[in-house]
Amino acid sequence: MNEILIDKTGQPEVITASDGSLTVSVPIRIKRRGSRKAVTLPDGETMQPRPWDDTPTPIQLALARGHRWLAMVESGEARTLSEVAEREVKKLPVLRGKSVFNLFFENSTRTRTTFEIAAKRLSADVVNLNVSTSSTAKGESLLDTVDNLCAMQADMFVVRHAASGAPFLIAQHLIANGRNDIHVVNAGDGRHAHPTQGLLDMYTIRHFKGDFTRLVVAIVGDVLHSRVARSQIAALKTLGVPEIRVIGPKTLLPSGLEAWGVRVFHDMDAGLKDVDVIMMLRLQNERMNGALLPTPQEFYKVWGLTAEKLARARPDAIVMHPGPMNRGVEIDSAVADGAQAVILNQVTFGIAVRMAVMSMLAA
Repeated sequence: MNEILIDKTGQPEVITASDGSLTVSVPIRIKRRGSRKAVTLPDGETMQPRPWDDTPTPIQLALARGHRWLAMVESGEARTLSEVAEREVKKLPVLRGKSVFNLFFENSTRTRTTFEIAAKRLSADVVNLNVSTSSTAKGESLLDTVDNLCAMQADMFVVRHAASGAPFLIAQHLIANGRNDIHVVNAGDGRHAHPTQGLLDMYTIRHFKGDFTRLVVAIVGDVLHSRVARSQIAALKTLGVPEIRVIGPKTLLPSGLEAWGVRVFHDMDAGLKDVDVIMMLRLQNERMNGALLPTPQEFYKVWGLTAEKLARARPDAIVMHPGPMNRGVEIDSAVADGAQAVILNQVTFGIAVRMAVMSMLAA
């Protein structure tokens, strides 16, 4: 539903990109080379795994699928995206001549900025719609706004909206009007999903931890209102993480959470014991109806991640946060700025992952 979907059904591997009901599947052949495996991409290029890899993961394949410049994200045989970012001219001609419209109907810093940077590094023309001064503030409907932007020759919409399903609604509207050539990327919709945040979080874990199948991952905080948590859980399960823990007060956890295939904890000390990855979540005050917590200070006292609580995890555990952080509420500054935090790395990787997503759709 307007997001990057990754299917793993044995061989051949298939990467599926969907923007509504328009779906493209690309087979990826895996072949043996000695005791390791290499990936042959549709254009004939080969991606070799790193020495610690045996089989390229779905995330590697998803990033590799987009373009030949992105095909070696996990390889040292060609320019990687990180190397592109270090070049004096940080440009690739993938989206040259294309217009990308960022339609953010909710506040955003990291997501909107990284999508803009990603599109510009792919040489797209980027238009940021200022919702507060747009015609939607005068009563124009969402779909009428989309139709007007289509008349301006849009090629891609990056959509964030407070209503769950808004990007899907836009995609269905475009398809119904014969505009299958315009792509829609979900940049976060209501409580539903945040697909590219899920992808960049998985890429971050892959970068620092390698094998997903040996990890214990804890997601801490306001899961009830979090679209990020839903995307994280789906991605972690897809990548084979054997134990996913969800930690938080009962008032901030959805009912029936165990059915998602996770272990639920209401005690931080027990939940964080021997975990490899800690994924903190922000309190979604703007989505809360009624008083679900006494005070932010009380939440921090019980559920905030401090150095003392972090000590319950493995010594090499990493700490993640999708942002924006509320220091002194869900995380202590000493932890957020500490050696185990990879929060700024997430932001950096977000550019590369969103470049891959847009490149894959444009292909």
